[in-house]
Amino acid sequence: MNIYSIAEAAKPYTDYDLIRENTELPEFPNYRAQLLYAYLHKSSLFAEQSELYALVVSLAQMGLDTHELVSETNEQKEKKEVRARQLRVLAGDYFSSRFYQLLAQAGQVELTRQVAAAICEVNRLKMNLYTKMRQWKVTADEYFQYSVNIKTQLYMAFSKMIDGTGPNRWTDMLHSCTSCEIILDELRQVEEHGFRSGWVFWHLLQVGTKEERSMLKKKQQPELFRTLLHKYNVKDLLLQMLDIHVKQLLENIRSLNSDKLAQELYKIGEPFIRALEAPMALERGEPAWK
Repeated sequence: MNIYSIAEAAKPYTDYDLIRENTELPEFPNYRAQLLYAYLHKSSLFAEQSELYALVVSLAQMGLDTHELVSETNEQKEKKEVRARQLRVLAGDYFSSRFYQLLAQAGQVELTRQVAAAICEVNRLKMNLYTKMRQWKVTADEYFQYSVNIKTQLYMAFSKMIDGTGPNRWTDMLHSCTSCEIILDELRQVEEHGFRSGWVFWHLLQVGTKEERSMLKKKQQPELFRTLLHKYNVKDLLLQMLDIHVKQLLENIRSLNSDKLAQELYKIGEPFIRALEAPMALERGEPAWK
């Protein structure tokens, strides 16, 4: 199976007109799915199950990410808004149930337990982060580390399997790849002038003046956000962060003792490298995101 086809394999479980027409879903965790599949597929012990494992853990991740989009309150009055909220709840439950169902059909009881334990740890980390956020006590660096740990937790459930195949830098690779993924998402938000509680928001809250911090804590103000993005050179800073983590990812890849695996991981990392080249593409009048 091609390394890029995990998302395609997931479409029968995620691609429904009723959901797509009435609400938005989070992006499929493609980078992490590809990474897990690449590692498992090279193992003689887990090659046959590599597609199943990458699929089910990513469905579980989709369930968590979809529930993340559900608003905290149900105060929306418009019928469309209410329907969208209800569908997110149901879609998240559905993705999670398919994860359990597929592993149960395959007789993978122990793996089900491990991933379920990882889901519990994700929820614990999220509660810790949300508590700090509500108290305005989280720094930008802390937010970033929490984000990496939350996004990698389900895939770390496979560490014992993968580590048993010999030196492979799985944990380092997973963290480097996920760090790049998070930064790339932040860059896209900056390009679109998005306003949300991401790393950029917490960074601005940390470096801004007292007046700016006070304004950021109030109602969303897109104009203020755009002004601060420019004032504090946020895009350049994100590109510097991406450069650091891409270099770490490439260093991890070069240290592998499997040329085949290394080649597959280079392919996974290509979008991150292209993102670093995007500013130069803009200067040439080319699209920044492809």
